[in-house]
Amino acid sequence: MLPRTAPSLMPERDPKLVSLDLALIGFGNVGRRFVKLLEEQRKALLRDHHLDYRVIGITTSRHGTAMRRQGLDLRSAIRLVESGGKLGMLHDAKAEPVPTDTQLFIERFADLSDDNPRVVIETTTLDVSTGEPAIGHVRTAINSGAHVITTNKGPAAFAYHALRDEAKAAGVSFLLEGTVLDGIPTLNLVRETLPTVRITGFRGVLNSTTNHILTVMEQGGSAAEALAEMQAQGIAEADASLDVEGWDTAAKTAALANVLMDARLTPRLIARTGLLELTESTVREAFLHGRRFKLVASVARREGLVSGTVAPAELDANDPLAHLDGQANAVVLMTDLLGEIVITQREGGLTQTAFGLLTDLVTIRRRMSKLNQLNSIDIPTRRAK
Repeated sequence: MLPRTAPSLMPERDPKLVSLDLALIGFGNVGRRFVKLLEEQRKALLRDHHLDYRVIGITTSRHGTAMRRQGLDLRSAIRLVESGGKLGMLHDAKAEPVPTDTQLFIERFADLSDDNPRVVIETTTLDVSTGEPAIGHVRTAINSGAHVITTNKGPAAFAYHALRDEAKAAGVSFLLEGTVLDGIPTLNLVRETLPTVRITGFRGVLNSTTNHILTVMEQGGSAAEALAEMQAQGIAEADASLDVEGWDTAAKTAALANVLMDARLTPRLIARTGLLELTESTVREAFLHGRRFKLVASVARREGLVSGTVAPAELDANDPLAHLDGQANAVVLMTDLLGEIVITQREGGLTQTAFGLLTDLVTIRRRMSKLNQLNSIDIPTRRAK
């Protein structure tokens, strides 16, 4: 008689579970908040989306690079970077030398990830002149067979159509919800819930920093102090001129137009005026008379051509954009079937931007489920007579 075997103490593996291997290019404020958000939501991702993950590589320009096949200790990575340390302390020296550039990092990522689906998360700083090196990062990742998620506006503002087509040809996703409007699911909303609807234009307040500055100015505060506050929170761009001169908004405007309206805009093609010509007294006076200045992005299609502007606008109190305080932002989508759709986020910040990355990760997981369902369908063939 065979001995009775004890019941296994190990939990059964979820047959629907997909484990994603992640590599991060950039580990600044947004990248670190994303990793913290992943850890906070791990149980929900497992329970509700059958999604697990491990981060097996992080590369930065200031804090070095670390890679480990079994997955990196993310708490240690965060502590090292926030204390000014080097990620190389976490690198698995037994594997290979630390990759010397981002292309080698992406190639090594492909070698380390075994058979798991790979996702490259790109969160580097915007170069408003060319969109590089982010475009190159995205392209290299796509060519390596990895899905790509980015918060960098450069790829969408300078090379969206080419990268979209390259990703489709490679059978991977190229997603960028976190590039505009923080956590507002604008791109997902249009893609997933507005079939046959044509976006004919949009207006929006797309930059949290400038909206906060204008709100402080209305109350008699200093624009310089308001900007310093946003920089201290890690929300303002490292180069403050990108915010106050309207470059960040112009890049977001081009990205939105390219994705939602099939435009071919770049930040340089957006007619741009920043906040530098606005005085605190002008902003305060308008506010006292029931009107508000906002840095407004506008895009329209006229006679087949799409054009855009970014400029301060003095708005009536009944304008939906006039109700935005502090770090709030919003976009008004003009559509052919549904009229105007107003999407508002009352609070913006690092968590909201990181959430954009998280939603894209879940989108990749959902696409895998849909693909598996399609592949499992037995389509009967017509019997020859």
